[in-house]
Amino acid sequence: MNDQTTSNRKAELLSTPVEHIDITQIDARPLVQAMSKMSFTSRDVARASEIYQMALKEKDGAVFLTLAGSTSAGGCMHVYRDMVRFGMVDAIVSTGASIVDMDFFEALGFKHYQGDPTRDDNDLRSLYIDRIYDTYIDEEELQACDATIYEIANSLEPRPYSSREFIKEMGKWLAEGGAKKPGSLVQEAYERGVPIFCPAFTDSSAGFGLVKHQVDRMKEGKPYMTIDAIADFRELTEIKLKAATSGLFMVGGGVPKNFVQDTVVCAEILGHDAPMHKYAVQITVADVRDGACSSSTLKEAASWGKVQTVWEQMVFAEATTVVPLIASAAYHDGLHKDRERREYAKLFA
Repeated sequence: MNDQTTSNRKAELLSTPVEHIDITQIDARPLVQAMSKMSFTSRDVARASEIYQMALKEKDGAVFLTLAGSTSAGGCMHVYRDMVRFGMVDAIVSTGASIVDMDFFEALGFKHYQGDPTRDDNDLRSLYIDRIYDTYIDEEELQACDATIYEIANSLEPRPYSSREFIKEMGKWLAEGGAKKPGSLVQEAYERGVPIFCPAFTDSSAGFGLVKHQVDRMKEGKPYMTIDAIADFRELTEIKLKAATSGLFMVGGGVPKNFVQDTVVCAEILGHDAPMHKYAVQITVADVRDGACSSSTLKEAASWGKVQTVWEQMVFAEATTVVPLIASAAYHDGLHKDRERREYAKLFA
């Protein structure tokens, strides 16, 4: 097969971009309110919406958004961006993939594409197309993202950085002219003073760029920058201590969920009497019977001294079907209009 044929086949497969839902244009309140009178997951969604809005109403409270999984690539990218833009979230804890491979990736002008989950993956590999269930990514574009991370790392003073600090530099790079798609989550968070933490930051395209940075500097006998995960934990705990109350809006589970919950325990270890997270919502499809459920159910978390059980709600649903409803209902209720921005990034200026 010649290069032109391969190029044509690849272009055909990468022809329908994923379009990100716009919560400002869709008022989900009537649907969510109707769901409150139903049963099963519908009523769970309605209660989760209520709890999230209660957290937003706290005068001196902080709302943490945690992201795990591929919902950003799947169409929720602008939902999270708008939650930052309209003051509906104060700090973010995420996997590196959601921030780098998905959001920063699109800020560079690249896209995610609708695909076929039954497609021969060996065929996709031959075309340099990566698959996330029914979503495609151009591997060559992803490597360009890796190279950009490498360039940013090379431009920085060679010292330890928390992931929050490095992501701030990514946002600054975008804001100063690097962005081909304006208004990404990374750039919006930088401009709004919302810190983003990725405790497993190198488990993403950032990892490849940072490894190359380190290896090249070592070959040249020069110092290099590193990511300090301990600083991440300390800084996130500082935010927890700063807030009078805290609420969690958790998409998926895993490291981001456990990381933000552990701030209560960390504060205690440091000699502070920090209250457990008062509000908590988790949206997941994980099973509870293996003792994990992406780092425990919320009720189970209470036994560890992390989450109160008065205002908590598990929603067992695929997140792209639920997150836009809850976020849209909160946006159209207008709670953000009178809510003071916390700008926790200033704690580390």
